[in-house]
Amino acid sequence: MSGEMLGDVWEQDAARLRYAVQQQLGKKAGRRTLLARDQITGELVVIKLLSFSSDFEWDDLKLFEREAETLKSLSHPLIPRYLDYFEVNSPIKGFALVQTYIPAQTLEQYLQSGRTFTEIEVKQIAKSLLEILIYLHGLHPPVIHRDIKPSNILLGERSGNSAGQVYLVDFGSVQTVFAAEGGTRTVVGTYGYMPPEQFGARTVAASDLYSLGATLIYLVTGTHPADLPQKDFRIQFEQLTNLSPSFTNWLKWITEPSLERRLNSASQALAALEEPQLRSSPALVLGKPAGSKVQLTKNWDSLEIIVPPVGFHPSILFTGLFAIAWNSFILFWTIGALSAPFPVNIPFALFSLPFWGAGFFMLYTFLFHLFGRIRLRLNHEQIALTWELFTFQFHRPRPSPRQSITKLVYIPQHFTKDSEGNRVDVPPQLDVWSGIYKYRLGGTDGGIKHEAELEWLANELSDWLDLPITREKAS
Repeated sequence: MSGEMLGDVWEQDAARLRYAVQQQLGKKAGRRTLLARDQITGELVVIKLLSFSSDFEWDDLKLFEREAETLKSLSHPLIPRYLDYFEVNSPIKGFALVQTYIPAQTLEQYLQSGRTFTEIEVKQIAKSLLEILIYLHGLHPPVIHRDIKPSNILLGERSGNSAGQVYLVDFGSVQTVFAAEGGTRTVVGTYGYMPPEQFGARTVAASDLYSLGATLIYLVTGTHPADLPQKDFRIQFEQLTNLSPSFTNWLKWITEPSLERRLNSASQALAALEEPQLRSSPALVLGKPAGSKVQLTKNWDSLEIIVPPVGFHPSILFTGLFAIAWNSFILFWTIGALSAPFPVNIPFALFSLPFWGAGFFMLYTFLFHLFGRIRLRLNHEQIALTWELFTFQFHRPRPSPRQSITKLVYIPQHFTKDSEGNRVDVPPQLDVWSGIYKYRLGGTDGGIKHEAELEWLANELSDWLDLPITREKAS
């Protein structure tokens, strides 16, 4: 292939070939990528050849022409520049696209040579690519690359604290919104880097974010994304890395298989990468009932629900008065028992201990209504429910692993009958089941009495846990 000449150029009514091929850079079915020297400018260029071979398909030509038209419309220092496009008749028949040559290796070549990347370097690469995507997605119509992967990203040599200059190449799978809206759609991309929606020939700007995330996961693990385990279509990479929690969560965020859960723009992804605290701020809560004092803080890392004190209510007045009377009587009894001669006083004093327990429980219940709060907290490690009164905290039940959560059960308000046949109102309740433990909000002692609040919290938990709400009828 070296020494071949391509491309006609006319000089004084005579034609001569313009590009002298130096070497072949790549080859796949019906396509070749060549390094050539422009005989007019003396500069090295890259020529992509599409040949009319036995396995040629018209979709190949459509994508090839779209790549040429797209490159012609782009102007970015980190994207190859369009130079020429012409028909080839000898030694093969087909078309050629000429673009500027960038003297750099691909990320794939670096990985194959054994180079490893630090978290700082991977973040630098991510930021550079996001800035390129902001440019592409901001065009009219937006340009979606559809094939971001290590072999389509060039990286210059390390310089000081910089990982190297980053370039995005190979727009052979590019799609514009106009192209997607008209005619048939072609499924393109590379397995392992394609988001689920791309398999259905549906791509949006967020599809490039998924491919970028999968590429970065390859950099930090050294393992092709297709070879990593998956759970619910999510790439499981955390166990192979030693990244900061914020960067790990950011990678999870942009590789969410669900479009609705994934960051939807490169500018949002860049802002979240540069300022991780933005993702720790309370999210905008839609559907919170008017007048509710329940606090909900939800972000990618955690979800926290705080149920404030119930406050004073006439129904607890009797509990408070009875607790005072009960504990006063037990105090009088204990003093009297201890004043008896030793050792006769010991059994009488011990006899009072269960009554002290009952008295303290009644007093705790009264104070908790006035000053206590309930906190349900979930993160990617565990779920915990605590009852807090002043500086005291009690786990009810004990914390358990986040992975053990199996279902979310909502029981609406209903009525039952007591032992005497009287109708009793049972407040609504929301249960999160984790293994053998049940974490309850609402119910007779769960702090929340309004169905609207529990339905809102059920939907928020369902969204964060990615679990359906099981609605059960009371027995």
